[in-house]
Amino acid sequence: MTEADKPHDAHDEPGHEPHAADPHPAPEAPAEAAADESHPVETVTEAGGHVEDAAGAAAPAADAHEPASSAGEVPAVEDTPSAAETPVEPVHVSEPAPTSTAEPVAAAAVAGATASRVDAASPIWSDHGDAPDHAPAPVYKPRKEKTSSSGGSGNEFVEILKTVVFALLIAVVLRIVLFQPFTIPSASMEPNLYEGDYIVVSKWSYGYSRHAIPLSPPLFEGRIFGKAPERGDIAVFKLPRDIGTGPNKVDYIKRVIGLPGDRVQMIDGTLHINGEPVRDVVLDASEVGETFGARPATQMRETLPNGRTFTVQDFGPGGMLDSTPVFEVPAGHYFMMGDNRDNSVDSRDQSSQGVGLVPEENLIGKAEIILFSWSPGASLLNPISWFSKVRPSRFFTDLD
Repeated sequence: MTEADKPHDAHDEPGHEPHAADPHPAPEAPAEAAADESHPVETVTEAGGHVEDAAGAAAPAADAHEPASSAGEVPAVEDTPSAAETPVEPVHVSEPAPTSTAEPVAAAAVAGATASRVDAASPIWSDHGDAPDHAPAPVYKPRKEKTSSSGGSGNEFVEILKTVVFALLIAVVLRIVLFQPFTIPSASMEPNLYEGDYIVVSKWSYGYSRHAIPLSPPLFEGRIFGKAPERGDIAVFKLPRDIGTGPNKVDYIKRVIGLPGDRVQMIDGTLHINGEPVRDVVLDASEVGETFGARPATQMRETLPNGRTFTVQDFGPGGMLDSTPVFEVPAGHYFMMGDNRDNSVDSRDQSSQGVGLVPEENLIGKAEIILFSWSPGASLLNPISWFSKVRPSRFFTDLD
């Protein structure tokens, strides 16, 4: 065996003294001790037999007589490079450095200071009366003050006035130009119109006169866009005897029977136009309630010379206006009669209490439709009557 092949002992290294075998070898530490270490230690065996820790520094030779139960000692694994056993000294494993308590203390101090500042800024008190008497007043976001000019109220009043004026103008225009509502006050047009019917009259049908304007102001004479009514129309007009004597408040509604140039006469309850009797067809005979009690009445279908047909009502012969002289209708006038022939004041009565012939200037419009209807006795001041007296079967009824 050459010199190179001979094994070298650990004491050949400089700085290390040879140690004899320990007559009292340290007992082996149980395997569990090494497993309980929080930081396992890596051992590296150099060629010369030195053991270094994980940091790479050479571990000093351990005292052979140091008890094996000391904390951090781990028995080294014996290396047997040759047949002769070379004892290996135990390696001291460095314990993990204890965590300094300064860092948690500092963190707790910072958290306490932050909580103190939050508590000082936003105090929170319980319901046990621990709120101090000198609690700071709440701070609100300042609101912008509304600047009001000295003429603000005046401008608001002007706007309201303008709105009212515009609404009135629209209502007046509609009433003058388009439609006007009327309520039937009597039974003179039964069985076609009943007391309590609410009708709509078209203003453009016959053109416009001063009577188409409320209160009939004398703004002009005659008619604008005048159009003659047809025989058989139901027309609304101003009572002729009121003209020049008052504010023209009385509005009448009758049927147009005679046109300008016609000759109209009643003979024994039968209407004659231009010497020809008007054909009547009896429809029904029944009793009709009147002011002084029920009376027998006959309803007939009457056909005018132009073909217009409608229903009339007659209480039988012997009426005051069942027989009349001949009435010649002058130009610019119309002969009006009610459909309830024995209960109507119309053009057959030429007295101061009658209607007489109606000038075309007095025409207001043509009745078009029954909008609503209530029985006599309904009142705006009695809301119950709005429902108990209503006649829905007559709603939206076209007029002949």
